[in-house]
Amino acid sequence: MDETPMRARAVVDLAALRANVRVLREAAPTAELMAVVKADGYGHGAVPCARAAREAGASWLGTATPEEAFELRAAGDTGRLMCWLWTPGGPWREAIEAEIDVSASGLWALREVVAAARASGRTARLQLKADTGLGRSGCQPADWPALVAEARAAEAEGAVRVTGLWSHFACADEPGHPSIGAQLSVFREMVGQAERAGLRPEVRHLANSPATLTVPESHFDLVRTGIAVYGISPSPELGVPADFGLRPAMTLSASLASVKRVPGGHGVSYGHRYVTPGETTLALVPLGYADGIPRHASDTGPVLVAGKWRTVAGTVAMDQFVVDLGGDSAAPGDEAVLFGPGDRGEPTVEDWARAVGSIGYEIVTRIGGRVPRVYVGEHGGTGI
Repeated sequence: MDETPMRARAVVDLAALRANVRVLREAAPTAELMAVVKADGYGHGAVPCARAAREAGASWLGTATPEEAFELRAAGDTGRLMCWLWTPGGPWREAIEAEIDVSASGLWALREVVAAARASGRTARLQLKADTGLGRSGCQPADWPALVAEARAAEAEGAVRVTGLWSHFACADEPGHPSIGAQLSVFREMVGQAERAGLRPEVRHLANSPATLTVPESHFDLVRTGIAVYGISPSPELGVPADFGLRPAMTLSASLASVKRVPGGHGVSYGHRYVTPGETTLALVPLGYADGIPRHASDTGPVLVAGKWRTVAGTVAMDQFVVDLGGDSAAPGDEAVLFGPGDRGEPTVEDWARAVGSIGYEIVTRIGGRVPRVYVGEHGGTGI
């Protein structure tokens, strides 16, 4: 690891990520595994995490936007790669030429794919998304026959190859939720309709991270694992990461920028929402909401400083926040650990999520570009 002093750093353990991928593969032994690396690898760094996931046996990568997929291709990835968040006029042709699987939820998208395929003289790798109950993207059951028929015609023409049929769970992170079984039933029916119409997809996929871990009947040919790849529990109701053999990959820390004694009754940060109860020591942590620390963490966010858990004292500012050390001492340059695996008694991502009323996904993905990512546990090599 580079030991050059830094204001702050997010250390990403790629060995932990590889181990997580292997655990997830074992949880779905009959299916291929897609490692989702959207949102810059959930804040961990898309390219290094994609490389590590491939090394651990992920046969697919997944991104939301085409630009994220292009970044992986530019880094040397040549394996199966899918992106699914498209808007009219998107870079379909570039994706087709890069052999990226694209997704269509309606006729407008299918027709743009076909036009781009004709223009490129290439056959597009296309996946059709069904809305089985989530209510976001995806084709409604009533519109599915028309989408399937037009896709089959485009396939017969040679413009597309329908490589996948897929959908997404709404409540797989809530064990026993009735929508889980209902969506499974709708998905099976819609897949059956498509196959009876002549489509022969390479993969059918529905399971996200929580379903991969807890709903084996949803595994089909491929599971799409996102947050669990990074060692974060997809739901506190399902358990902490260790319950599933997962290990958090990111540790976020900073060097204290200031330590000083102040008298009792001293206001701290904007609005003086925190006032020191007596003479005390205040430490300044040089991270703020511009770095992705939620402003909602004001007076609630947990931090390990000088061997003990502290709580953010007062308002989180753009670049910094304060912790009250009480009678304990520290020095500028000492480490403040916001979250990590918990090995040293530090808070975890789940602790931060509870503190700010959010989910672990948001905590890690919002850590901004001003915080350098430092990678450990790398295998080395070039490309992906």
